[in-house]
Amino acid sequence: MKGRPAAILALAQGEPTSAAARAAGVSTRTVDRWCTDPEFAADVQQARADMLTAAVGQLAAGAVEAVATLRRVMADPDAKDHARVQAARELLAALLPLREHVEIEQRLAAIEAAEEDRR
Repeated sequence: MKGRPAAILALAQGEPTSAAARAAGVSTRTVDRWCTDPEFAADVQQARADMLTAAVGQLAAGAVEAVATLRRVMADPDAKDHARVQAARELLAALLPLREHVEIEQRLAAIEAAEEDRR
């Protein structure tokens, strides 16, 4: 991949403009100029958002298996006590931030719905 799409991908991945220029086959000045274009900047942001969405999806897919593994270790009478305690600790440590996240999403949805009703 060459040109603007390669630069967009490199920048979205956090690469410096010099690396984006190499990937695109252009000069650093060209990438710097592209970065001043609002459409190009929006494309970089969209590419980054797409990558994050994909990463979150992969984490979510693995989360179910991870929780099942922790639960198996925690419930395994043959597992060493420290392994069972650590599994229980990991489950509890993950629970609170997840609950807070869900609550924040629900509150935000309620605020957005109320705002939409006012319009």
